[in-house]
Amino acid sequence: MKKLLKDGYLCHPQQLFTLRRVTIAEGKAKGTEIVEVCTAGGLQADILPDAGLDIGQVRYKGINMAFISKNGYDSPVTFIPYENEFLNTFPGGMLYTCGLRSTGPANRDGDEWHPLHGRYHSLSAEHVSTDMENNVITIKGTMRETSLFGHVLELKRTIQIPIFGAEIIISDEVTNLGHGNEEYALLYHCNFGYPLVCENAHVEMSKERKTTPRTWFAETGLGSSMLFDFPVPGEEERVFFHEEMEHRAALVNEVLGVKVTLTWSENLPILAHWRSMASGDYVCGLEPTNCYIMGRKKERQNGTLPVLAPFQTVKTEIKFLFEKI
Repeated sequence: MKKLLKDGYLCHPQQLFTLRRVTIAEGKAKGTEIVEVCTAGGLQADILPDAGLDIGQVRYKGINMAFISKNGYDSPVTFIPYENEFLNTFPGGMLYTCGLRSTGPANRDGDEWHPLHGRYHSLSAEHVSTDMENNVITIKGTMRETSLFGHVLELKRTIQIPIFGAEIIISDEVTNLGHGNEEYALLYHCNFGYPLVCENAHVEMSKERKTTPRTWFAETGLGSSMLFDFPVPGEEERVFFHEEMEHRAALVNEVLGVKVTLTWSENLPILAHWRSMASGDYVCGLEPTNCYIMGRKKERQNGTLPVLAPFQTVKTEIKFLFEKI
C-alpha cells in the first residue's frame, strides 16, 4: 500500500480497505457494536465485539457466504440461559463460538446449569483493539467466563485479515486462570448459507476419514452428505462427526465460481458437519471442535472432556480462505 501511495495512485487508504466501528441503531440488537472490514480482495465481514468477537455476515465479491438465521443479529442483553432460548436468539453468522465449559444440549451438571452451546457468545470483549500494519488488519480482544467461588476461563482472540486478500485467520488462546483443574469445551460453529449453499454446491473433504452420524435420520443421508438438496419444508437436520482426517474442508459452488476453504489446528480433532435442508433454515455448518457436543455431563462420562491445569493455556487456530474458481 505504501508504494501505491508513493507512486500517486492511491489518494486515501479507504480506497483499498475499510476498518471502522459502528453501532446498530434499532431492533433487538440496538446498541451492539460492529467492526466493519472490507478488503481490496473483495471480502466484507462484520466482527462482533459484543458477541465474543465472533463473525456475523460475510460477503465475497458481493456474494453472501454466511448463514443468517431468522433471528438476525442478537445482543448479549437478550441472552437468557434457559433450555430453549438459544432457538430464539441464535443469529447464525460465519462464526458462532460455543463453550467454554459446555457445548451441545442444555444440561445440568451437579449444581450447575449449562445452556445450549454454553455462554461464550454472550461474552462481550474487553481491551478491543483494531489496527492495520504490514497490509494486515488485526483485531484483538479478551473474553472472560467466570463464576464466584468457581471457574475463571480467559480467551484472547486475534483476528487477522490481509487487505489485499480474502482470508480470515482466527487465533485463540484459552487460559485457566483458576487454582484448580478446569474442564473446557470448544466448538467453532462455522455457518454457510445461500447463495453459496444451494443445490449447485458441494462439500469437499478428505476421503480418508471416520464418519459417525449423530442420529438414525442422519445415517439415512450418509450417501449424500457432501451434496445439497432443494429446500424441503420441515425436514429434520442431519449432523455427522468426521475424525481421523486432514484438517481441511471446502465448500464449492461451481455455478457461482466460488470456493471457501476452512482449515483448523490439530488440537481440534473432530469436525462436526451440520446439514439442514429445511425451508427457511437452510444451512451447512462445518464445525471444528474438541468434543462430541453432548453437553458437559455426558461429555465427561464419555471421557472426552479436555482439562486445563491451573494457569495452563491452549492455543487454537481456524482459517477461512475465499477464492474464485
